[in-house]
Amino acid sequence: MKKIFLLTLVGMASLQLKAQNIDKIITREYTDHLIKTLSADDMQGRATFTPGIDKAATFIESEFKKIGLQPLAGEKTFRQTFNKYQVANQSTSVKIDGQEIALENIMVTGVTTGRVTLDKSNTTVVKLDPEKPFVAQFRTMLNTDKNQIVLVDNKFADLFNRYKDHFSKPTTVDEKDVKATNGAVQVFVLGKDAVTDFSATVKSKVDKMPLFNVAGVIPGKSKAKEIVIFSGHYDHLGFLKPVDGDSIANGADDDASGTTAMIALAKYYKAQKNNERTLIFVAFTAEEIGGFGARYFSEKLNPDDVVAMFNIEMIGKDSKFGKNTAFITGYERSDFGKILQKNLAGTEFTFHPDPYPDQNLFYRSDNATLAALGVPAHTISTDKIDIDKLYHSVKDEYGSLDVENILSTIKAIAKSATSIVNGTDTPTRIPKLKQ
Repeated sequence: MKKIFLLTLVGMASLQLKAQNIDKIITREYTDHLIKTLSADDMQGRATFTPGIDKAATFIESEFKKIGLQPLAGEKTFRQTFNKYQVANQSTSVKIDGQEIALENIMVTGVTTGRVTLDKSNTTVVKLDPEKPFVAQFRTMLNTDKNQIVLVDNKFADLFNRYKDHFSKPTTVDEKDVKATNGAVQVFVLGKDAVTDFSATVKSKVDKMPLFNVAGVIPGKSKAKEIVIFSGHYDHLGFLKPVDGDSIANGADDDASGTTAMIALAKYYKAQKNNERTLIFVAFTAEEIGGFGARYFSEKLNPDDVVAMFNIEMIGKDSKFGKNTAFITGYERSDFGKILQKNLAGTEFTFHPDPYPDQNLFYRSDNATLAALGVPAHTISTDKIDIDKLYHSVKDEYGSLDVENILSTIKAIAKSATSIVNGTDTPTRIPKLKQ
């Protein structure tokens, strides 16, 4: 009986020592420094391909250097650089039955390079049914492999203009898409009911654009070939339409909070010096425009070597389960969540399954590529995504955050991941998606 009591005391003392240790490493001051810097106005919303995201990357690199991380194998710096191609529409002209159509009534979709001329020899004319929902018909048009002039009833003017705002922005694509010579073009025309004769010309330019993830490594010891990933995306939306004179989408919760967590975890595990497995800490770029950063990163890894991925997104406010809680996307797909919860036994913090299955969050974040390849890759979040009015707005600022919630979540991840980091637990694999 005395032996059991002594062992219990020893165990409690060990937990208290670890708690003190983590509180000294992951402090309120440190997390404030990280998240305030990443979400500051001078980062200009961290949009992909802007000076703001370059500045954010430089800051993350400096933090990795202070912590003492190493670059990825084969990289000389913490930046993992790759290229995409940005296709921007330069000019569009449409003439229907001898009448020039005003630009505000034209929307172009599809990837075009150079100059494309549409006429009766290579293009069909279709009309959206004004009595059927716009969105479903619009998506069908996008998925066609033929050039089309699409007539849109004035009834759909609001939706037309909303989609036009989106498709007027440059499109980011792979090199293979640029080189494709049979890309279909859809020209949507608002306010025309019928066409007898038509012609259209679409002219675009293509720019090769660099992107960069920021990644650092703590090499493993006895299980160095086995990899555990901690990640968050550091890009956001840049500038939006002004609200009360503010046009900067600071992205404090989305996802400066997750990036802050990733950096703080790197600092913590570097200080622990007990990782038997190799740990990679990565800030992904271009999540907001298609997940290009995570996709490129994943292509450079053998998914069979990756034991687990902790992707952290939007932990700046209480979850729907209350204080000291977070949810894990895809909870039911592996025993990842059960391992984390086991390691938190005796603490106040609990992890829960994703309460928003209709949002399809599991495949909407940077864990998706590796998860599709069978890796127990999950996203940890606290966001009430169904009612979050600050999401993708200029109001997602530092002042809207609950930093104590961020601190408690980071510390919970640090503690709960310990047995995966030190090699004693291995989450079950996720069934691969069929190609």
